[in-house]
Amino acid sequence: MTRIKGGKLHAKRRRGILKHTKGFRWGRKSKIKLAKVAKMKAGQYAFVGRRQKKRVNRALWQVRINAAARKLGMSYSKFMSALKKNNILINRKVLAEMAVKSPVAFAKIVDKVK
Repeated sequence: MTRIKGGKLHAKRRRGILKHTKGFRWGRKSKIKLAKVAKMKAGQYAFVGRRQKKRVNRALWQVRINAAARKLGMSYSKFMSALKKNNILINRKVLAEMAVKSPVAFAKIVDKVK
């Protein structure tokens, strides 16, 4: 039986790794050992970052809602509590968007829950 060397697969695997690390600094873009580690780390940071993005956005929405509610004489916590008591099911993302883009509609919601 003849020997199969597998050079094509080896080259393809290396090409794939180096394609992912294109744009990295120093040897992490061209040296295969460093590129493998860099690619793995980049994937870990990306995974963590996708979760942090959700956290950061929610905090931003809370700040925006709080600022808009305080202009109308209500704190964030009291406003959210009043929304729940009145069974108004609008999420924070939409409320923050309303507070910025249509303050009149946001003011109507605040008046309704007061």
